[in-house]
Amino acid sequence: MSEIEIEAKRILDLLVSIPFEDCYSLTRDLTRGLTRTPSIYAVKHQTQGILYIGKAKYPKERFKDGHKAFYWAWLERYNPDDVRLAIVALSHFQWTRLILDIEAIILRASEPPYNVQIPMRD
Repeated sequence: MSEIEIEAKRILDLLVSIPFEDCYSLTRDLTRGLTRTPSIYAVKHQTQGILYIGKAKYPKERFKDGHKAFYWAWLERYNPDDVRLAIVALSHFQWTRLILDIEAIILRASEPPYNVQIPMRD
């Protein structure tokens, strides 16, 4: 396993292991507590696990106008209390040098249902 694969697995394990109660609730002031640090994030359902994984250089900016995964969860009629946001901050090096590879490995490993429309690199 390469160093990038090990790092991607570590990040995915962190996203999965963040207790649902410790994730950010979907509220009007969601962005109030979000980091301004480059991050990998997961939209999580309380019982169904990770629905979507993405990356954001500035999560606070990324979510200020909503997110398509929240819209999809609404279309699926999920209770808003059952959907939350988990975030793992990245170092500047991870963001600038490795983010595309890390994201691709995480997506292939987890296959979140809301990422199906996004092409994955080989």
